[in-house]
Amino acid sequence: METGLLWFCNWSTLGVCAALKLPQISALLKARSARGISLPSLLLELAGFLVFLRYQHYYGYPLLTYLEYPILIAQDIALLLCVFHFNGNVKQAAPYIAVRFVSSWYVLTLQKWIIDTAMNLCTLISAASKFAQLQYLWKMKDSGAVSALTWSLSSYTCAILLRFVIMLAFNVWVTATVLHYQKTTVKGE
Repeated sequence: METGLLWFCNWSTLGVCAALKLPQISALLKARSARGISLPSLLLELAGFLVFLRYQHYYGYPLLTYLEYPILIAQDIALLLCVFHFNGNVKQAAPYIAVRFVSSWYVLTLQKWIIDTAMNLCTLISAASKFAQLQYLWKMKDSGAVSALTWSLSSYTCAILLRFVIMLAFNVWVTATVLHYQKTTVKGE
């Protein structure tokens, strides 16, 4: 049962990630506008994906454990190109992608501590990406061409991991309780 559930979670997440940005790209093309899309949010998300992919590759993890990241990066680059196109800055896209992301691929592994530090910051980068999108939506007071389906699919991929976050919280809680009562027992003796 547990193996089947793990298999389902793994493959359903991979399947969702394979199509995650397609509704957003479709919405942009249909609207012929990037209104509502936060460029800083997209760049932060892309940076986080790149760091995670590079980390997994650097340490030699099996491809199946991070296969969704090359797919997400390709979709984010396509989305980035659409945003640049609809904002009238398409000529800036290629150098921007080449300089920012291709060079980062190599810089991240110049020293082991760089890739390790970058990986430790991935959750912060991801959260900053979401917050940048929220700030932009609050500022614009218009969702424009932002795809609710893309964000819903993204929520699904995170919900799969929610179990691990909940279990982490409970494990930390149990650990703290054990430490609390160990101190109490030592004081009482």
